[in-house]
Amino acid sequence: MARPVLEPGAVIDGFRLDAVVHRGGMSDLWRVTRAGDETPLLMKVPLIKEGADPAAVVSFEMEQMIMPRLGGPHVPTFIAAGDFAVQPYIVMERIEGQSLLPHLKHLPLPYDVVAALGVKIATALDALHRQHVVHLDVKPSNIMLRPTGDAVLLDYGLAHHAQLPDLMQEEFRVPFGTAPYMSPEQLKGNRSDPRSDQFALGVLLYFFSTGVRPFGEGETLRAMRRRLWRDPEPPRKLRADYPPWLQEIVLRCLEIEASWRYPTAAQLAFELSHPELVKLTQRSERTQRDPFTVVLRRRFNTDLTAPRKRTDAAEQVSTAPIVAAAVDLAADVSLNEALRSTTARILATLPAARLACLNVNKVHRLAIDTTLDVAGQSKQVDRLVRLRHWAEPLKLDGSRLTVHVLEAVDPADAILDFVRGNRVDHVLIGARDPSLMRSLLGSVSAKVAAEAPCSVTIVRPS
Repeated sequence: MARPVLEPGAVIDGFRLDAVVHRGGMSDLWRVTRAGDETPLLMKVPLIKEGADPAAVVSFEMEQMIMPRLGGPHVPTFIAAGDFAVQPYIVMERIEGQSLLPHLKHLPLPYDVVAALGVKIATALDALHRQHVVHLDVKPSNIMLRPTGDAVLLDYGLAHHAQLPDLMQEEFRVPFGTAPYMSPEQLKGNRSDPRSDQFALGVLLYFFSTGVRPFGEGETLRAMRRRLWRDPEPPRKLRADYPPWLQEIVLRCLEIEASWRYPTAAQLAFELSHPELVKLTQRSERTQRDPFTVVLRRRFNTDLTAPRKRTDAAEQVSTAPIVAAAVDLAADVSLNEALRSTTARILATLPAARLACLNVNKVHRLAIDTTLDVAGQSKQVDRLVRLRHWAEPLKLDGSRLTVHVLEAVDPADAILDFVRGNRVDHVLIGARDPSLMRSLLGSVSAKVAAEAPCSVTIVRPS
């Protein structure tokens, strides 16, 4: 069957081609419309011609397989796909927004702007990883921001889906990606580790906050392989005012060994959202690259150059959840001990989990609340200290524990807002003894259990 002619006005499977909006090296993007459908649509058509790169066809096959399985605000909505026997294409939602490319004209960006962008992108990556997908081509041109502020990840031609055949890995023996953003494990042939996307985001954060790419522009495999043993210049060497907390986060994302990075993109988003709680290590203080002796050890360390086993992004996310323990400091000792005991049992099975201890300082809707107690001490500081005291027996490393005092008229709403805003996976909350007031108005634990978008465990003393 003859292929349809791709020109303005042509109709393919009910989609009318209006105009080309982008011509790329591997595909063209057309603005299209469909009768009776007011959704803004985009058609992606691969370039299949004499001398075309075979990888372009295979990557398009991958994208056709992966996109129908994705959902949520962080991916374009899939509409339809065309058969290779007639005309291959993908029709998807046309995102009303801007990519990050315009930001490149204004680098370096303010640190708070970089952190805010990082939160949005890390949140989008976490949503993708929970759907068993590693993107493997995170870069400014593949990220758009919706009018709502949500980041959208584009282009799944190089992506890996844990539940689908990886045609790119099966048919080719060279690494694929965008050179400045490729992780060390990608260069070694591992396409299944979700922390590869975290490395690429680290490159983007470094670039947007310094104006310099951490590993330069070299695109040869030899140049790219240097990042297997050579660390980048610390951002503080490039900008003296670089915040230590941001350097701590960026350099952790750029660690050569994936296991030294954050366990999940959700935990990275959490750090970027709470810079005042970032635990600083010697990473934050560095102004020089690693000494040559360290580089040599890395160069000949076969553990760093050996390929890693295939992993499932969603399974890896499930082993490193963000757990929130809502601690009522005014509750009975027995209830808080039961809550701590339950928290300890859960964390014992999840060594990469992160714990956020929450307490809500209930404020009045109309009356003016004081911030000091009768002894003249800060109520917030007192609660923070008591939360840390509650968590002390758990013996968690500082990088796995944060404490938060929230202020709200409704404690349940405050907890729910924190859970939604920080992509918490599991909430632990104590149930107070029943009373007439609670039976009439409803308890905090009941409301959290009913409305939280995650698992909730309600604890009672034995």
